[in-house]
Amino acid sequence: MEPPAHETTAARRPETDVTGTNRPPIDSDPAQTSADETDAGTLGEARAHRPVHLHPGLVLVVITGGVFGAVARYGLSTVLPSPGGWPLPTLIINLAGAFFLGVLLEALVRRGPDAGRLRMVRLLAGTGFMGAFTTYSTLALETNTLLGAGRTTDALAYMAATLIGGAAATVAGIRVASGQHSRMTARRRKATLHPDRQESNP
Repeated sequence: MEPPAHETTAARRPETDVTGTNRPPIDSDPAQTSADETDAGTLGEARAHRPVHLHPGLVLVVITGGVFGAVARYGLSTVLPSPGGWPLPTLIINLAGAFFLGVLLEALVRRGPDAGRLRMVRLLAGTGFMGAFTTYSTLALETNTLLGAGRTTDALAYMAATLIGGAAATVAGIRVASGQHSRMTARRRKATLHPDRQESNP
């Protein structure tokens, strides 16, 4: 025998307790509701903390920087001379890239955490531009070419100049950026402590 219509409606209607708060319907499952909310929160958190390489916008930033870096490398490699068949253009490109990458990363670290605008600059100029501007695949190819031509001394000198020189160039870039940051900090501190002197010396 079916229950009266008004009893069925009352059983499904949310109840109200003494505080005026609606209770869930009698036939609802609190455990399932809690699980659904947890899943939704976990999904939102996972999207917010996705790795950088899974963000289409950030990937596009890296690609854009890479295009300009590759074009710049090609342009320099066609302009710089190669005396005696020695791969001087690639050496200069890699050393310059190591130096400016050291400057860039040190400057960004000094400015704050890797997030927002600073991350965009790092991905565009560092990962994208410098990553495509420097080339270790060409280093390997040119070293192999020198070895194949019997120029073992030139090949070893080329590799040593690139690896040791690249490390030295990176350290030099870091020191340049660090020194610049220290000078700017000192100027700001001086301007804060003596604002009257700053105004009298435009």
